[in-house]
Amino acid sequence: MKKKKIPMRRCIASNEMKPKKEMVRIVRTPEGELAIDPSGKLNGRGAYISLEPTLVEKAKKGGLIERQFEMKVDEAFYQELYEYVDHQKARSLLK
Repeated sequence: MKKKKIPMRRCIASNEMKPKKEMVRIVRTPEGELAIDPSGKLNGRGAYISLEPTLVEKAKKGGLIERQFEMKVDEAFYQELYEYVDHQKARSLLK
């Protein structure tokens, strides 16, 4: 039986390659807004960050998301992203 290929993506904060399912996609939509993309299928420019709350803090301090998308990122978006990542990490620990 053929082994299934696991798609890998690079985290913008840690610069590590990890399986796509262990990360969350952030997307800049064609309208110019940032959104969290749990499905990974929204139109627009995407970047991935690991499900680690400390990496969200690192991305915020270093302006990594702003640099990646070449736009100003609102404080509310960082808070939403932090809560989403924290929730997803807690869910993954329950499995």
